[in-house]
Amino acid sequence: MSSYDIERYLNIRSAYGASFGPDGERLSFLLDTTGTPQLWTLEEPRGWPEQRTFYEERVTFASWSPERPELIFGMDEGGNERAQLFRLDAETGAIENVTAMPEAKHRWGGWSHDGDRFAFTSNRRDESVFDVYVQNRDEVGSDAELVSEGDGWLSLSGWSPDDSRLLVSQAYSNFDQDLSVLDLETGDREHLTPHDGDVRYQSANWAPDGEGLYLVTDEGEADTLYLAYLDLETGDLEPVVDDEWNVDGIALDDETGRFVYSENVEGYTELTVGEFDAADPTAFETFPEPDLPGGVSGGVTFGPDAERIALSTTGDAVHTNVFVVDVETGATERWTDAPTAGVPPESFDESNLVHVESFDDLSVPGFFTLPDDHEPGTTPVIVDIHGGPESQRRPSFSSVKQYFLDRGYAYFEPNVRGSSGYGAEYASLDDVEKRMDSVADIRACVEWLRDHPAIDPDRIVAKGGSYGGFMVLAALTEYPDLWAAGIDIVGIANFVTFLENTGDWRRELREAEYGSLAEDREFLEEVSPINNIENIDAPLFVLHGENDPRVPVGEAEQIAERAAEQGVPVRKLLFEDEGHGFSKLENRIEAYSAIADFLDEHV
Repeated sequence: MSSYDIERYLNIRSAYGASFGPDGERLSFLLDTTGTPQLWTLEEPRGWPEQRTFYEERVTFASWSPERPELIFGMDEGGNERAQLFRLDAETGAIENVTAMPEAKHRWGGWSHDGDRFAFTSNRRDESVFDVYVQNRDEVGSDAELVSEGDGWLSLSGWSPDDSRLLVSQAYSNFDQDLSVLDLETGDREHLTPHDGDVRYQSANWAPDGEGLYLVTDEGEADTLYLAYLDLETGDLEPVVDDEWNVDGIALDDETGRFVYSENVEGYTELTVGEFDAADPTAFETFPEPDLPGGVSGGVTFGPDAERIALSTTGDAVHTNVFVVDVETGATERWTDAPTAGVPPESFDESNLVHVESFDDLSVPGFFTLPDDHEPGTTPVIVDIHGGPESQRRPSFSSVKQYFLDRGYAYFEPNVRGSSGYGAEYASLDDVEKRMDSVADIRACVEWLRDHPAIDPDRIVAKGGSYGGFMVLAALTEYPDLWAAGIDIVGIANFVTFLENTGDWRRELREAEYGSLAEDREFLEEVSPINNIENIDAPLFVLHGENDPRVPVGEAEQIAERAAEQGVPVRKLLFEDEGHGFSKLENRIEAYSAIADFLDEHV
């Protein structure tokens, strides 16, 4: 049995989402010490933080004004993802809802450099599309100015250095985007990235002179994302960094030209800190690499004058905290002190990167972790499958994983075909008609586990959330003899009903990955686990949030009902105040306590 119960593990806290105040003396960050992420501020490393928001709902981000002691933060209600924007006066503590339209989604687009205005995109006008809005800092609700109507999934990548233009991104799928520049005086949008086929243009930033952009892209049929400079006058795209691995993104200070870009090397983060040459936008110098614990870092933000950066870092055995780095020297200092609830950090287990050969000789990477004191041939294992599907399991901290490791389970986290981080070709190997090839990768991983000397081949569990929930259900129906139990969290049971009922703003994006209702309906029905439910044999636990705007709760209800009709041991647990996942501590405790009990009974 575990040395600590699940409640103790779920009380291990995370600090992330840092932002420097305009004076550079204060740092804001998100911390879930109250059970849901709230906004806190801190004035010195490892000092006593001040809690700034006190809600039962999660705060999703916070951004300081560049000129005033105030922040904008985002928060939805009950996991419905219809985020509202709030302004916090950091001196008085007063908070005001500045969007005040609870039926619409609001996607943050950043402060103007003078701090007088902010921008966002929202589906206020039409639920299925996003428009661009600009709002004065002291305005509320309908005072916002609609500056450009959209026709799809629009987001913003920041104001130009002179605040006259906004950089707009439009996503057609996770692997196809366009960029345009919106002139705020004329309302004209200039298309910057005409292309054929799927091309990614991501993580775009204005160059300091406003005459170009830095971004990551795979234009030119590159397999991985590379860092490039786009000249706005000529339209020329010049590579800046083009290595073997994906450049995940770049953070750039548009006053100094200082930057941080990250490469994703088999799931581990490698950071490069430097400064672009003012005379040659593709030339740069680099500074010493910061020495950070763990293997995964992100959320980079610059302080005033770009002398420091703040970011969060994590690892298998390193819970998430915020660090501040001196740009020129690489000197690193931990600022936050998120508690571990009395669980000794030295007890956390680290994973090993492994590769499994699949049915067609494809090498499938994954992270495999064995518990301490395991005995040969007796160790149960949880195969935890990520969502997305174009996501990637990385060696970051998971209190749930550490809990089950402490209980004696091994943990296997595969990145089957379709995962991001390994190139465009690998990510496309599960598209539409190739969907079930990724499920066959799971079978290959299980066969690898069954041959492992530590693993009990009769005690293998499938667990996954969202698209990973579909993978669990598909694995249980396609390969029923491999599994001792399945845990489906907010998963897709029926692609047809999922696409019919998901949020209007998401349908086109999801059809680009899974297939369309108009053209691929027969195939979608064929691969939906609900239509192969007669094959299921293993006990099944289905968990879902009733407010889920992505995968409607009907997916959970139908699979639980149909599996029970087959005589399968089924448990269903729904949360009325959650959406796509479980954000509230009391719900997480209930959910994972129930999962642990379920596995105790059946595994």
